[in-house]
Amino acid sequence: MRGVVFDGTQPQVVDDLEVRDPGPGEVLVAIAAAGLCHSDLSVIDGTIPFPTPVVLGHEGAGVVEAVGAGVVHVGPGDHVALSTLANCGACTDCDRGRPTMCRTAIGRPGRPFSRGGAPLFQFASNSAFAERTVVKAVQAVKIPSDIPLTSAALIGCGVLTGVGAVLNRARVDRGESVVVIGTGGIGLNVLQGARIAGASTVVAVDSNPAKEEVARQFGATHFLASAAGVREILPTGADHVFECVGSTALIRQAIDLLDRHAQAILLGMPAPTAEASFVPAAMFLDKSILGCRYGSSRPQHDIALYADLYRQGRLLLDELVTETYPVEDFAKAADDAHHGRVARGVLTF
Repeated sequence: MRGVVFDGTQPQVVDDLEVRDPGPGEVLVAIAAAGLCHSDLSVIDGTIPFPTPVVLGHEGAGVVEAVGAGVVHVGPGDHVALSTLANCGACTDCDRGRPTMCRTAIGRPGRPFSRGGAPLFQFASNSAFAERTVVKAVQAVKIPSDIPLTSAALIGCGVLTGVGAVLNRARVDRGESVVVIGTGGIGLNVLQGARIAGASTVVAVDSNPAKEEVARQFGATHFLASAAGVREILPTGADHVFECVGSTALIRQAIDLLDRHAQAILLGMPAPTAEASFVPAAMFLDKSILGCRYGSSRPQHDIALYADLYRQGRLLLDELVTETYPVEDFAKAADDAHHGRVARGVLTF
């Protein structure tokens, strides 16, 4: 079968992948579509260290082909969106409703794939850039069959991370102010999360002026090419500032833009050894800096919620898909994503 494999030097599209059958508590999914996220590119450029060879992809949707023993919530023929959280469901964090903190869901990649008899790693417990993948049952979330799978694919990472950061981690309230630095796939979902939460002022900041139209479509009330103009709109600062780029300089700007009792939420992925600085004295007015993993999501709950919001017309998915590519055009899709030509490119099988 076809898939995208990174061997530690370069990615390539291959046609001789194999994947094992699902075991107990697992699901075999035929992938229909998978979004190309910057996290996949970060594996290729080394920003995210990961063992190789690895089958890439982590934002996918498809149709269940088979289930292992004990799986009852999905069955063959069901449409599913996949999460990357292979959480155990039994530890203290899972019991508290914090699956993103489950230690068995962080790292420890499996190797359900093989090629020429040699095993390959699975990226983010998912590997959606393959015609078929095996995931833990908890990762497969049933969705209505009338949602286009090219759109549903984006729920599993970009939407969970961006919208979830607003609703679950920051808990933005009605009438509050939000600044979003970076309007790529994650930033756009932060914008629509702020709109859904009822924020009154939502400022999008991006150096690319071509992104203004789509930023406003997703919920921005203002658009700036630089964070330098934020204080003209919000003289005392913002209630919530989301950094969605992964730049240490922009992290500092996010902190500097906070009002009293406000918070900066870090969503971008800097290099593992990068360090950011700030003035500690500025934090004593009840300001906070929050990390956020995967939108602090509960995928079985949140994916179903976002699917319902999409069907109500309140959550935009189709509009996120700028371009679709057959998997054979992975190189072009990666180049478009790297240069910011698309909000989200989606690979299809």
